[in-house]
Amino acid sequence: MNTVDLSGVTWFKSSHSQNGGACIEVAPGLPGVVPVRDSKDPQGGALVFSADAFAAFVSSVRSGEFGDV
Repeated sequence: MNTVDLSGVTWFKSSHSQNGGACIEVAPGLPGVVPVRDSKDPQGGALVFSADAFAAFVSSVRSGEFGDV
């Protein structure tokens, strides 16, 4: 298992996020991976997905595969 150093990353959440804080944040710019964390718990852990897996997830959300989210 590889460890990804997240100490210097800049986190952001979507500008479409208007749901009272129930959001995720991502840290772009790391080669080949996309770290994701809960915006309500920024000191908590982060999940790190491959860039391809995260792109597939975003594509599925945009196409409505998960219904109204």
